[in-house]
Amino acid sequence: MLRPLLATVLDALRDGTHARGGPLPAGGPDTVTARLRHALEDPLPDAGTGADEALRTLVTALAAGAADPAHPRCAAHLHTPPLAVAAAADLAASALNPSLDSWDQAPAASALEQGVTRALAGLTHPTGPAPDALVTTGGTESNQLALLLARERHGPTLQTVCGANAHHSLHRAAWLLGLPAPVTVPAPGGTLDLDALAAVLTDLRGPLLVTATAGTTDTGAIDPLDAVADLCDAHGADLHIDAAYGGPLLFSDTRRHLLTGLHRARTVTLDLHKLGWQPVAAGLLAVPDTRLLDALRHTAPYLNPDDDTEAGLPDLLGRSPRTSRRPDILKIAVTLRALGRTGLGRLVDHVCDAAQTLAGLVEKHPGLELHSRPTISTVLLRPTGATDHAVAATRRDLLTRGHAVLGRAHADGRLWLKATLLNPHTTHGDLEELVALTALVEGRTAR
Repeated sequence: MLRPLLATVLDALRDGTHARGGPLPAGGPDTVTARLRHALEDPLPDAGTGADEALRTLVTALAAGAADPAHPRCAAHLHTPPLAVAAAADLAASALNPSLDSWDQAPAASALEQGVTRALAGLTHPTGPAPDALVTTGGTESNQLALLLARERHGPTLQTVCGANAHHSLHRAAWLLGLPAPVTVPAPGGTLDLDALAAVLTDLRGPLLVTATAGTTDTGAIDPLDAVADLCDAHGADLHIDAAYGGPLLFSDTRRHLLTGLHRARTVTLDLHKLGWQPVAAGLLAVPDTRLLDALRHTAPYLNPDDDTEAGLPDLLGRSPRTSRRPDILKIAVTLRALGRTGLGRLVDHVCDAAQTLAGLVEKHPGLELHSRPTISTVLLRPTGATDHAVAATRRDLLTRGHAVLGRAHADGRLWLKATLLNPHTTHGDLEELVALTALVEGRTAR
């Protein structure tokens, strides 16, 4: 039943992409909403139109109205074009529909998850006694789990310390878990100020959790991980590293040194739907010893009764705070088998090299200003002499015309356009076109 529908879906994706003609639909929110409503008609009809028509109509409409990360000028966020092999694996996972909340619902999937998560945790913690990782929905859930594990280790007075460059999910996680609000340390230049961190750790009392970042959302900056770990050791603080963006640098022979010190963290956030080119979701929380996950153990008699566990059936409820859980590990496992570590490393290097190329083009353009050379694959640029209002207007003009999707970031007290290059197919010509469009829009906005 699935086979003939695949052709319909692929044709609809092609037709919708052709109709869009660019990285996102032109016209802005009102125009896009009107087109989608026209295609949808009655969202809850009395009589159905059949699978072929429904797929053709709505997949075409969705593709025509998409911000398509496979387009080289769609470069605003940490949002990648998924590898075809990963998307195909995700289809298999959806068709089989195992749920990883009990072994009898996911026998092979649970074994697959165990093998792959331990291998990936071995990358982050190569010297750990028994490295392991949990599969999550992304960096936000991984960061929340890291704080949860630390709270269960130290109690509700745990004080989190993070940089001004830290992801917003850390503050939200502390709030959700009933922990004190994080103490924020300055991050001049985008990375943690070590002297300020040392002063904070000296002044604070009680259990402490320091969170460092390997790949900030705004600039891709990486905190001095080894030095932060030294301070944690000196002050008896636990260390969590949010490497949701930068973690896959471990796949690169030429860039893994940027993560020196990562292995010293008690918990590490990874996110392979960023620099791993997986369909959402593909997050992980890695630890050096699987025993550090014991606090998540939970029993539901209909899922993991004691006698089943004692008889050797794997207990899956301690692998996530979620109950029903799809096998997101399958697409990761297929990707790793298909490309290998070196294949993924080449993709990582390609987008990082593309970011360096874009930075060079911006530096040479008389009408544009570069914030700094990229650490990973994020480039901040702005029209020379522009006000923050003009920078914001430039971005919106590109969006509403359907020409380019760029993000925005505040750095050094100013607003910047943000290009996050995650498309391995981006060419030098694509980057030149992006620079030209940005300068052209600024000129038009100024007039």
